[in-house]
Amino acid sequence: MKTGTKHLRSPLMALLITICCIWQTTGQTANSNKRTNIIFIIADDLGYGNLSSYNPGSRIRTPFIDNLARQGTRFTRFYAGSPVCAPSRCALMTGYHMGHAYIRGNADQHLRPEDTTLAQRLQAKGYVTGMFGKWGLGEENDSGAPQFKGFDYFFGYLNQRHAHHYFTDHLFELKDKQLRQVQTDSLYSHDLIMDHAFAFVREHKEEPFFLYLPVTIPHAELLLPQKYMQPFLNPDGSSKLGPETPFVQKDKTSYHSQAQPHAAFAAMVTKLDADVGRLMQLLKELGLDDNTYVFFTSDNGPHKEGGADPEFFDSNGPLRGIKRDLYEGGIRVPMIVRAPGKVPAGRTSSQVWAFWDVLPTICDLTGASAPDNIDGYSFLPAIQGKKQQQQHDHLFWQFNEGQLKQAVLQGDWKLVRFKKKGMPEVLELYNISKDIGEQNNLAAQYPEKVKALQPLLQQSVSPAANAAFDWSDLQ
Repeated sequence: MKTGTKHLRSPLMALLITICCIWQTTGQTANSNKRTNIIFIIADDLGYGNLSSYNPGSRIRTPFIDNLARQGTRFTRFYAGSPVCAPSRCALMTGYHMGHAYIRGNADQHLRPEDTTLAQRLQAKGYVTGMFGKWGLGEENDSGAPQFKGFDYFFGYLNQRHAHHYFTDHLFELKDKQLRQVQTDSLYSHDLIMDHAFAFVREHKEEPFFLYLPVTIPHAELLLPQKYMQPFLNPDGSSKLGPETPFVQKDKTSYHSQAQPHAAFAAMVTKLDADVGRLMQLLKELGLDDNTYVFFTSDNGPHKEGGADPEFFDSNGPLRGIKRDLYEGGIRVPMIVRAPGKVPAGRTSSQVWAFWDVLPTICDLTGASAPDNIDGYSFLPAIQGKKQQQQHDHLFWQFNEGQLKQAVLQGDWKLVRFKKKGMPEVLELYNISKDIGEQNNLAAQYPEKVKALQPLLQQSVSPAANAAFDWSDLQ
């Protein structure tokens, strides 16, 4: 009997082992074939020095974003598309720098029908696409509206000026291919935006997704619920950061008054950091942690609006300049990329790349097609810790608020040009490797280098792209 039982069990056991192996192999194959999720977080006006992983002496600690850097790669020479919001985001979405992009200022300009975006490329590849935060590249139902630029879901602000105010009575939502205005009961918009982002991840955990998260903090106005301010206030209500100079609202359209702007700014950066931590925890809970690339950056340098004090917070770190400057502090921004097993952990890279490289990089990562004529290159090898063969000969920026500003960076040399109408141009030359703070103008000392870089300023600009602007100060 015992012998017979043994013979009866052996085939059964063998069958069970075979089924188990097939199931395990199928599961592993399905997991390996599952396409990578992409999360791209872009803070609003967060300075290079506002993260403690970039500026150890920062007054504000950012442990969750610092942890992102420890688990991934921290890039120290990554550049925004522009020193202000809308054109920077245009560069990110389209792959064009400021010599060729259609939107190159914070005017009321929107993406045209012929302008294709990163989201459209990923949507065509089968990704579910969601954006939560500030768009700034199109209004309701015009050619630049989110539903026409590759997004399946959206919740937040369309207009960047509307995004100046956190306690608004309405935002916009794109759902079921319909964009509509929704009432918010003047609740704190950042919390609503994050709630929608978390819901998007939960609802689409079984399919490849692209989450574009252009949050509105810590942009002015410096206003947020009291519960987030409380850790930075003493029992008597005074600021733990010392004596404050209140900011007073000038009119109903300007930024809201803030009696304690230092405490408010610290609270906003801390809130941003905590929400990044919540997002990373959600990925772990849903089993998405190992199959998701997370990018974290900022749209430009730190602002000095609404009571913000970049000097007090050392918001630009070792860099010179803030928002609207073409010095490093206005355009060099944090970039952290994390993907366990795919991106080296605890690594710091000085690879030079910029916003217009994001589209081809993510297209390369996902297998989506990228346009042939854009300014960006794929820096996926650099992200993955491999040798980056394709490099930029130079980077270029152009900006016109009050006066024309242009900058070109080639290797360690940077030429900055200023031109006011009716006035002679001013040229400044810096060696970034030896003078990261751009304190020593070497234009007079190295006229040959100035002469070599000058042609790049004109060669980088498309006359057709300039037709949409008054660049009369260019010459």
